[in-house]
Amino acid sequence: MLSPQRQPLVAEQLAQAIAGIAPANLPAKLRQVAEDLVLDVVGLCLAARGADYVRALLDGLDDSGGATVIGHLRRMSATGAALVNGTAAHGEDFDDTFEGGPVHAGAVVVPAVLAAAERFGGDGGDALRGIAVGIETICRLSLVAPKRVHQAGFHPTSVFGAIASAAAVATTLRLPPAQTVAALGIAGSMAAGIIEYLADGSWTKRLHPGWAAQSGMSAALMARAGFIGPASVLEGTHGLFSAFARTRDGDWGKLLQGFGTRWVAESLAFKPFACGTMTHPYIDCAIRLARRGLAPESVAELVCEVAEGTVHRLREPLAEKQAPPNAYAAKFSTPFCIAVGFITGDAGLAAFTEATVADPRIRALAAKVRYALDPANPYPAAYTGHVRAVLTDGRVVEERQDHLRGGAQQPLTRAAIETKFFANAAYGSWPRAEAARDLLRGIFEGPIDLATLRG
Repeated sequence: MLSPQRQPLVAEQLAQAIAGIAPANLPAKLRQVAEDLVLDVVGLCLAARGADYVRALLDGLDDSGGATVIGHLRRMSATGAALVNGTAAHGEDFDDTFEGGPVHAGAVVVPAVLAAAERFGGDGGDALRGIAVGIETICRLSLVAPKRVHQAGFHPTSVFGAIASAAAVATTLRLPPAQTVAALGIAGSMAAGIIEYLADGSWTKRLHPGWAAQSGMSAALMARAGFIGPASVLEGTHGLFSAFARTRDGDWGKLLQGFGTRWVAESLAFKPFACGTMTHPYIDCAIRLARRGLAPESVAELVCEVAEGTVHRLREPLAEKQAPPNAYAAKFSTPFCIAVGFITGDAGLAAFTEATVADPRIRALAAKVRYALDPANPYPAAYTGHVRAVLTDGRVVEERQDHLRGGAQQPLTRAAIETKFFANAAYGSWPRAEAARDLLRGIFEGPIDLATLRG
């Protein structure tokens, strides 16, 4: 019972807003986003099902149960399935992004909700409501103190994902507001995710959404059983933002105002390229430059105007970014992404292999990529691109892009998302892609049964 002497805490206000959301009242556009998100996430899990990092994760978990590990015969506990599926969904960095965060919503929320609904008997309406709440929560949390979590050395998807997963699973399991608050409080102590993977292209970033998914799941299940977490988890002196954003002065209205009536998650961006989202407009620019007839050998240098907030993750140390040590590190190297797009005309799954990283033409062009800070760049509110090619004969040719393809201004069509799904399923050698697509397109219509996705 709230004391009449104090105002509700942020987590309490969020839980009350969640409690007022009914599946029937969700906008059609949001439902479409949720449907597309499930299809995209499952396709990414199928693409990664034979990957070395997924095999290592499965071999490293002493876990069994009745929940589906997508693309595998082995079943695990709900938390184990959420961990593996979330890791697989994000493993190739081909999953959705929320501009303004940036955060990856689907790889955290969809695995958690599907595992919870499958294991504990939630129906399609519960799953839809859980996904809607979860993706809205992670997107809005990323707006409270923009850029601060990255600047502090943490991965916002992992940190905010634990809270979002807890909210999503609590919603799916129909927990009352008091237990939802407890789940959020517990999840705050499970949030984690440093970005030191940038140093050597190691695998921990891949793990972050899965870890967040299983953390939120665990928190919600504990809360359902009566475990208590701090209600001041978000704004408290030692709360989530104080710890991970180094501030308590966030704009809490970005999280709370209009929650459940105005859906920022409707603008989620679906990726056309399998790499860091902020590089996408630059890749598009590079592809267009090549289509204008420029040969890589005719380029003296490629100069990009960039936002200061992206430099430490995607462009520095410059010499190391120009020569990434492996295919995963290449996904977070703007010089490599520009070069591979310029030379191959794409930056999909096949563009990021050890062979492309070693390709002398790509490496030679990546070594010519520089950057210049643009203080007027709108990042993180919007992602833009610019590449200026200075040619060996002295000519200068430029391309600009003022938006993220796949985002709110140029969204991918449902047909494009289905095409991506089938391509990902084929990449993972999944033999029943049409059956999987049909299952997922009706996922919110009845009980959650994922048996078709085992194999």
